[in-house]
Amino acid sequence: MFARTKRLTLRPWWPEDAEILTRAIAHEAIAKKLARMPWPYAATDAESFLSRPRGAAEPVFAILAHDSAYPNLIGGIGLRCENGVHELGYWLTPQSWGYGYATEAARIVIEQARHALGVKRIEASHHLDNTASRRVLTKLGFREICREPHYSLAHREEIDCAVLALDFENDGQLAPLQIAA
Repeated sequence: MFARTKRLTLRPWWPEDAEILTRAIAHEAIAKKLARMPWPYAATDAESFLSRPRGAAEPVFAILAHDSAYPNLIGGIGLRCENGVHELGYWLTPQSWGYGYATEAARIVIEQARHALGVKRIEASHHLDNTASRRVLTKLGFREICREPHYSLAHREEIDCAVLALDFENDGQLAPLQIAA
């Protein structure tokens, strides 16, 4: 599935994306904000990520920005379903921080989950020191449900995190987003 807004295209990852994925994500500043990203990040990590099987209710996308002649890879976003819990995760390259891309891409994934996949609740977490991610999630209507430590591959230890949830049955405030799929 593809989705497009005025500024972004979300498309599936392909095996041949390993090199550009490695270049885009291999920044310590990104790794230290994510729980499941190892540091240092190598091409073999990208190949492993791209070859991982995913279920039909687990969309995972490359985020491409249209700010040049050719769309540039600026991040990744997706839903992961584990034990019946749908978890939103995302990252952006450092040069793309602060432009609203994460919020825009997340809104697309949330709308797909809600309307195309019938998901009733999405959770997301962030390291407590990652206030930018918290702002993205609260703009999207997520509310904090707890704080707990999560193991971080990059830090190689547990990091204090906030867990937030977006419950569609009780909080239907998101207006449907018009997207091409």
